Amino acid sequence: MIENSDVDPGDKAMILLQSLICYLREKNLLSRADIEELRERVESRMAAPETNLPCASALAAAAASEMRNLDDFCGKKYGGKHRRRVN
Repeated sequence: MIENSDVDPGDKAMILLQSLICYLREKNLLSRADIEELRERVESRMAAPETNLPCASALAAAAASEMRNLDDFCGKKYGGKHRRRVN
């Protein structure tokens, strides 16, 4: 068994957030469109990191990649309609 001190706090947070997003999607409190919007917000942070938040570009890129993976997973598992695009 892994001790709490052996696990990086960032890894714990990632597991909790992924579990929460999947749980909310499962209960239909989040739609697929909501998850896609969240993914786009994370990706926009990668494109233009905000100066008032301590977010390095490498961390933003990793977060965007994780969010894309989570978006794909939730889309395959729970389905739902994609977000409408306004051009």
